[in-house]
Amino acid sequence: MISTQLLFGQLLLGLINGSFYALMSLGLAVIFGMINVVNFAHGAQYMLGAFAAWLLLHYAGIGFWPALILVPALVGLIGMAIERTMLKRLYKVDHLYGLLLTFGLALIIEGGFTHVYGSSGQQYPVPAALAGGWNLGFMFLPIYRAFVVAASLMLCLGTWLVIEKTRLGAYLRAATENPALVQAFGVNVPVLMMLTYGGGVALAGLAGVLAAPIYQVNPLMGSNLVIIVFAVVVIGGLGSIMGAIVSGYVLGLCEGFAKVFYPEASNIVVFVIMAIVLLVRPSGLFGKGD
Repeated sequence: MISTQLLFGQLLLGLINGSFYALMSLGLAVIFGMINVVNFAHGAQYMLGAFAAWLLLHYAGIGFWPALILVPALVGLIGMAIERTMLKRLYKVDHLYGLLLTFGLALIIEGGFTHVYGSSGQQYPVPAALAGGWNLGFMFLPIYRAFVVAASLMLCLGTWLVIEKTRLGAYLRAATENPALVQAFGVNVPVLMMLTYGGGVALAGLAGVLAAPIYQVNPLMGSNLVIIVFAVVVIGGLGSIMGAIVSGYVLGLCEGFAKVFYPEASNIVVFVIMAIVLLVRPSGLFGKGD
């Protein structure tokens, strides 16, 4: 007999994981959907966000709340520099070249941090305002974890609204389909592409800051996550913003259920679902056409 506390505890853990899946896959979907780059460095940029928050705290005394603003801006600026100096040269060639470039960047970033800090994790404290938890009777809910779920949901929905419901989002979508026409209307398409990549990377950096108090900050934390996130993006549909969000949360909950009822399958349930979805609908659940 499975206890209620165990069931809800594992579902909460799945929802936490799903929040990071959604936020990370959202950044990937934005980048691929808008500039057609498979950003394999996304996991390393997520790790960079977590490490930047830790470095700011330990060497500059800058805590969690300022880091929520400073770190995504910093990681986004690094992303824009990468786009301007490297990625923009690959837009007219096969997508494989962009994947190989970003994969190489991921190895360089992770290797550099491993060389300096080793593979052991660094502790990042939960902010004092979000310490403790609520006893709901059927389970204990840590306040910080509830904050992460709420923050992730707001960020995901806010990004979707910007992409789908604003003039900026319309320009981004139009530039994907016909950049020459958008350029003719006076829109600076190269800057738009740079900002798109920077914005997607900033989401990864922000996810890293949110993850730092939950998971140990270590150089390999991104590589352990990015494979699952790519599976989430494929299930939702490559380039689909809403697909990335919905699939992220649903698959996190599926992992939580698996850990309760069939723990041995919890590490592969996402990939089993991906295989089934690809067999039934190769373009993904929210993808366009098959």
